[in-house]
Amino acid sequence: MTTSLLARMAAQTRGLRPVGLAAVGVMVAQLVWAHGDVTPQPVNTDALPDVGEEWLIENPYRAATAGDEVWAQAVLIGDSGYNQNCARCHGLGVVSGGLAPDLRFLEAAEYGDEWFVERFQHGYTQDGTTKMPAFGEILGQKAGWAIRTYIETRPEDGALDAFADRLGQIRDQLMAGEGDPAAIKTELEEIAVQIKTASGAPIADSAARRAALALDGSASAAKHAGEMLTIGLSAAH
Repeated sequence: MTTSLLARMAAQTRGLRPVGLAAVGVMVAQLVWAHGDVTPQPVNTDALPDVGEEWLIENPYRAATAGDEVWAQAVLIGDSGYNQNCARCHGLGVVSGGLAPDLRFLEAAEYGDEWFVERFQHGYTQDGTTKMPAFGEILGQKAGWAIRTYIETRPEDGALDAFADRLGQIRDQLMAGEGDPAAIKTELEEIAVQIKTASGAPIADSAARRAALALDGSASAAKHAGEMLTIGLSAAH
């Protein structure tokens, strides 16, 4: 992954701001009541390579196919696209509250891709009621596969448990402005590659990974990375 891409990703992750637990509760309640009532929001996919007009049946943005840079960009774009269009029904962080399928468990393989792209394109109606709107024509294939890329990189339940104590210590160091940022970044990267996805995808887009990307040696980046770990650890519990 090039330095320029890491810089762009870090800049985008620094644009995310934590919310309090009370606010999260309100958001979750709103998401539940909004189930099935979604107006698709456009997703800017200009940074991703074109994939043609005909819909594919397998994710073209996986690192093994498109390379690390394209994959990483697809995760960021898919994160934004998911939160604009999918989170109100499928849950914050792709953790379903039970009203809609938990998409984290779709296999990161052709079988899971086929199910996803069918629902994304055409939506889902049951007994005359639209449970999921059709996103295909409005958002397009690139947005669909970017969202799929983000979804399949979500950590499995309990994925952070084995690292929670150490991540908490790192969080405290970062928030206090202590420790060697370069060494902390390296350790976070080492932890990140050990965190497993629910889908079987090889890399999880975890709080450890996002915190590592945010670190650039500055005090503000260290604090932001610490905030990201706080949110990640809270969500894990």
